[in-house]
Parts: sequence; C-alpha cells; structure tokens
Amino acid sequence: MSTPSSSRVAVVTGGARGIGRAIGEWFIRHDYRVVLLDRDSATLDRTITEMARPDELLGVHCDVSVPAQVDRAAAEVIARFGRIDALVNNAGVAVFKPVLETTFEEWREVMATNLDGAFLCTQAFGGLMAKNGGGAVVNVASISGLRASTLRVAYGTSKAALIHMTKQHAVELGNMGVRVNVIAPGPVETEMAKLVHSVAIRSDYYDAIPLGRYGSTEEMASVVGFLCSAEASFVNGQVVAVDGGFDAAGVGLPTLRRRMQGAGQTPG
Repeated sequence: MSTPSSSRVAVVTGGARGIGRAIGEWFIRHDYRVVLLDRDSATLDRTITEMARPDELLGVHCDVSVPAQVDRAAAEVIARFGRIDALVNNAGVAVFKPVLETTFEEWREVMATNLDGAFLCTQAFGGLMAKNGGGAVVNVASISGLRASTLRVAYGTSKAALIHMTKQHAVELGNMGVRVNVIAPGPVETEMAKLVHSVAIRSDYYDAIPLGRYGSTEEMASVVGFLCSAEASFVNGQVVAVDGGFDAAGVGLPTLRRRMQGAGQTPG
C-alpha cells in the first residue's frame, strides 16, 4: 500500500540555500514534511524562518562529513517525524584552482563533503528507509563529473566518484526497495554562480550549451522531485544530466549560431 504524500518525509543536505533550498521548497509544495541539513547554522536558521512552515519543516545543523553528526541528525529526524522516505545528497563544496596548485588539504575537504558526506548520509538514512519498506535517494553531482573542465580537479573527481557510487548503491539498495539516482546539473543560476562566474565564463558556457542559458534552481528541484516520486518508480541507478544539452555538445555551436543568424534563423 502506498504512503500518502502528506505523511512522507524528505531529507535534503546542503538545504540552506541554492539548489538545496529549492528542492526543500519543492517537497513542501508537494505535501512532504521536510528536513534541511546544513553546516551553515546562520543561513539555515534564516531559511527555516523565511519558509515559515514550523509543522512540516525541521532544520538540523550538520556537517555531513562527520559521522557522529550524521548519526545524530538521523536520530533527530526519526524523533521528530518517525520515518524517512526520500534523501537528497546535495551538500557540496568546491575549490577552483589549477591542478598543480590544489593542495592535498583542499582535495580532502572537497572529497570529505561531496563524496564522504553522501556515503555517510546514504548509510544512515538509506538504511532507515530500507527498514521502513523503501524510498528514494537522489544524489546531486555535476556536469563536471561527466566531462573534464579546468580548475576543478577535486570537484570534478568527487562528482564523478559520486556518480559511480550512485550505481553501486542502486544495485544493492534496490534489492531493499530503495531507488538511487543522480542528477548532473550544468551551470545553475545561484548566488554562488553570480559571485564566481565572470562575464567571460558565462560567455564560455553560452558557447557550449545548446539552450544558451543557465538552468534555474527550480528546474533542478523539479527533476529531483520526479526521481523521488512514484512516477519514477522503475527508475534506478540512472544519471540525468540537467544541463541544457551541455554534455551532448562538442565543438561548433558558435559557428552554427552565426550560420543560422546569417540565414535569418533565430537560435534557441
């Protein structure tokens, strides 16, 4: 027997801002009770206040790279809501440096959050879902985990590993009724992107993305929500690139666009 959505519980890591917050808001709109985990206590507290849904929303201060904090968070969720039906491993950090300038400490910080954190949370929350009869896990990787780029050796490698770990979990946890999938966002219009993406970088992305724009946090959330929903009940172990066609594109888009414009056609 299926569980009414109004009694389902979704946990989102890195939920204080950006894609994570948009995912939490998607679940709230679809009648889930929601738990947002984040290590940025001040921003998380502000987000919980702004969302103003005290009965359906819980914020837990948690560094997902620390096993004891993840275990404590899982206990808090069970104490408050009694069950877990969906987990979104969204927490992530990045270091943008040339390969030879990236320190081992920076490498480990990225791996600890992006990869170890998803492992720890899936162990804790996925195990609880398996005991409860099933659920869904969605990992948030990146297009950088599918294709190499500059200045992100740690970030891209962590996301590629996360994609493979998704498949490992999907094979084993699928036998327990827990589906595990991963999205690979392209560039997304977040506050962080506005800070770190220069005009030149934005132009580079435009030249590489067939849809010719950044994605929105709401677009990422919609795909995550679908993968957690009953409509995706036979989807397991899959990578969905939510990237406007970035991964599919090779060279030549700017030339094609100039040719189309010369023929009086409008790209996009």
